[in-house]
Amino acid sequence: MEGTTTVRIAALSDTHVTRTSQGQLAPLVQAAAQVADVLLICGDLTDYGTPEEAHVLVRELSGVRVPILTVLGNHDFESGKADEVAQILREGGVQVLDGEAVEIHGIGFAGVKGFCGGFGRHSLGSWGEASIKGWVREALDEALKLESALARLRMRQRIAVVHYSPIVATVVGEPLEIYPFLGTSRLEEPLVRHPVSAVFHGHAHRGSPEGQLSDGTPVYNVALPLLRRLAPDGPHYRLLELPVEPAA
Repeated sequence: MEGTTTVRIAALSDTHVTRTSQGQLAPLVQAAAQVADVLLICGDLTDYGTPEEAHVLVRELSGVRVPILTVLGNHDFESGKADEVAQILREGGVQVLDGEAVEIHGIGFAGVKGFCGGFGRHSLGSWGEASIKGWVREALDEALKLESALARLRMRQRIAVVHYSPIVATVVGEPLEIYPFLGTSRLEEPLVRHPVSAVFHGHAHRGSPEGQLSDGTPVYNVALPLLRRLAPDGPHYRLLELPVEPAA
């Protein structure tokens, strides 16, 4: 269609920034930003979830001149200061999504951390001890937040950003015993009800780089340890190009 433009999205995850990481991440994110219009970081931004690490991360991202969207990961909750970490990132110009929906360059983005619980018929059920029911409730709450965000997006091209995987295919390669801790099919349900163009996640460092939702939508595992192992010489990000039609 006349006037259609291409928007390039660069995505990575699991940067695990520590207080001694100064100078290590900046070259990577700046290289990604040079070829992209939007940069996504899909959680585990910090290693222990401390404000000090968050400040280091903001300095590493300060040279990026394109919009940065992120969700938090499990490591970002480790020290019990996830809210402070998120606030530091926001003050540094990073958009932290936790059930929010935003539009950038005509593309809608919805993001949540997600949670674990297993896949398909092996998913953990809400039965027995209160702790098990609380575990399942956390997964359901994250899925509901994702559904609410997706439902607010009206544009043709939509992207979901999560930390935990919504499908088993992109965790294949990890030890079978830890599959239930790497994601949950409950995240897939809203993604099928409110179709998206692609899903990006991290968390599975030894998983597989891509798979599909049940409706054929591509799912990309962009955990940095995985990307580095698969392509030692880089690039250590996933680049997706989407056509965007002019607004009516």
